[in-house]
Amino acid sequence: MSAPGACAQKQASARTPAPRYRLGVDIGGTFTDLVLLDEASGRLLVGKVLTTPRDPAAAVLESVRQLLARHTVAPEAVSHCLHATTLIANALIERTGARTGLLTTHGFRDVLQIGRELRYDLYDVFLELPPPLCERALRAEVHERIRPDGTVQTPLDVPQLRQQLRRLIDAGAESVAVVFLHSYVNSAHEEAAEHIARADFPGVPLSASYRIAREIREYERTSTTVANAYVQPLADRYLSRLDAGLCDLGLPGPLILMTSAGGIMSEEAARAAPISLLESGPAAGAVAGGFCGELAGERRVIALDMGGTTAKACVIDDGEPLITYAFEAARVHRFKRGSGLPLRIPAVDLIEIGAGGGSIARVDRQGLLSVGPRSAGSEPGPACYGRGGREPTVTDADLLLGYLDPGYFLGGEMRLDPDAARRSVEDRLVRALGRDATTVAWGIHDIVNDNMASAARVHLAERGRDPRAYALVATGGAGPVHAHRIARKLRVRRVLCPLGSGVASTIGLLVAQPRADLVHAYVARLDDLEWGRLNMIYAAMRQRAAVLLAQVGVPANDVRMQPLADLRYVGQGFEVVTPIPDGPYAAASAAEIAAAFTSAYAARHGRAMPAMPVEGLNWRLRATGRRADLLRLAAALRAGRQHDGSPLRGDRLAYYPERGGFVPTPVYDRYALRAGECFVGPALIEERESTVVVGAGAKFSVDRYHTLIIEVEEDGRD
Repeated sequence: MSAPGACAQKQASARTPAPRYRLGVDIGGTFTDLVLLDEASGRLLVGKVLTTPRDPAAAVLESVRQLLARHTVAPEAVSHCLHATTLIANALIERTGARTGLLTTHGFRDVLQIGRELRYDLYDVFLELPPPLCERALRAEVHERIRPDGTVQTPLDVPQLRQQLRRLIDAGAESVAVVFLHSYVNSAHEEAAEHIARADFPGVPLSASYRIAREIREYERTSTTVANAYVQPLADRYLSRLDAGLCDLGLPGPLILMTSAGGIMSEEAARAAPISLLESGPAAGAVAGGFCGELAGERRVIALDMGGTTAKACVIDDGEPLITYAFEAARVHRFKRGSGLPLRIPAVDLIEIGAGGGSIARVDRQGLLSVGPRSAGSEPGPACYGRGGREPTVTDADLLLGYLDPGYFLGGEMRLDPDAARRSVEDRLVRALGRDATTVAWGIHDIVNDNMASAARVHLAERGRDPRAYALVATGGAGPVHAHRIARKLRVRRVLCPLGSGVASTIGLLVAQPRADLVHAYVARLDDLEWGRLNMIYAAMRQRAAVLLAQVGVPANDVRMQPLADLRYVGQGFEVVTPIPDGPYAAASAAEIAAAFTSAYAARHGRAMPAMPVEGLNWRLRATGRRADLLRLAAALRAGRQHDGSPLRGDRLAYYPERGGFVPTPVYDRYALRAGECFVGPALIEERESTVVVGAGAKFSVDRYHTLIIEVEEDGRD
């Protein structure tokens, strides 16, 4: 693998003028978004271009070049480039990763296919399971064995290890995963295998489970490590291409990546563990939702990010997104848990809905209108894009309903074609359904809203949350178009649409914390714990966390560390991730840890069993650095991109079924709205990257940060 950031390091000493800009770049399925924050003046510069799926870096580099040129910003003035990407998720879904070999303990060759032997749908006789990322011919066994207590039962057979490695490489393995039994307790054999593999085959990427997922459960640990090996060559090529391209543009600052948990990590760390980037784009949207909620005084929000390909929803309590440590990727059936590849990585707890602006509408086998999850993406895109698309999408429907201005899409840089949108609806849907184009378009719009509201409602209910206690933060290019209707269905109190909603994920990049999440398995009852051993585990994790955060410029005295543990009652099959008191730990700590678990268990399940003994499985450490200067970014949002003049542009016919159909609807210029102004819908509020649709009779206002706030009617119901 190539060395990260070499070009940036070379230019750093020669850069002039002094860096003052922070750049955020988010690659989505349809659009690539950019935000450039001037830390000296508070100016916020925004860009949005179509994604280039065959070479995602091409859209990034071209859009960066255009943005800098448009605003005459010297490349040398950019201090940091923060990046989120869908590359890793797409590689798993589309199976475009490397041919991956697996070295494992003798007798465990088929762990990936045996899995948990659970059926995700008991009544589906044609049940389809996700095929392993590593074919059976590229799995090799090695004689070695570590016992559950960490002692060696069978020493590592080094000659056989070398022989099996050679066999895998000769058979075409482009990347290798090493997963030995119980290496989460004692990693000596994996470390030896890693050393030998790097010496004998220095050009072959290698992923060892003790570095990627050092926790109990063989199947999940193997699946995670193999997935990391599967995407590692692809990630390395992409990051090398992007790093070199940014260097050629003259940007000296380091490349920093968003993780699935909503933190940021160095390019070096991302190359070693690219599986951590799996949900980086959606995580950035969740961070942005929490930040915008905080600015509006809302600590409990539902962050809805609806882009061109999918919509994601996330619960945020006290300004922090909920985090999960057990994740599934590339599901065979998107909404069926257990149909995907299990991954043990920390990730923002999201619900993904197959509903974006590019989601395709069709008539299903029952003759009913259905929308998604298939998307037109950016190539060819919705029919109205005029890029060869013929199938009707959500964006086509929104255009026909009058919600979008065909001449002001992306601020007028991209003109939409209403005739093409109408033809797509008429040719594919109107004749089959026997309804007129407007009725069908409204059906598409309403079905998408209902799908998102239903998915969000279930997501909240499974976590014991009542949507009526939350506000809805709508981001993404399509989010503000649909947010008010979704809010009515959910019965939430308010809708918040921040300035720059269409590129909000990039704003999330600018406010994300540096973060490192580490884990070490040690299975024992609290009353049998070796406290010295636990202290050693945490000391090692703290040392490693400090190194990882130093890579993104966090001084040791600015690192905040929160220990957590996977705890359960003895005899249970599943555990609860629990924040625990800080160490050092001793026998007296058992009662404190048990009390923390009892509280966390009761919060999740409604009751606890304090008389039952408790055991720990995995011991975690969450290390974070300071967030960027939120006040500076808030000031940029407050300044907005305002201009003088009347905010009312005129009116446009838009479809409101509660008003009987198409009605003349006031159209407002988002950049001319002033803080404190209040209005009543129906209304369309336009900005360059998105349009806010306000329902009839709803009140909306603008706060000092230029966030549009819609008060949802108490009697509103869709």
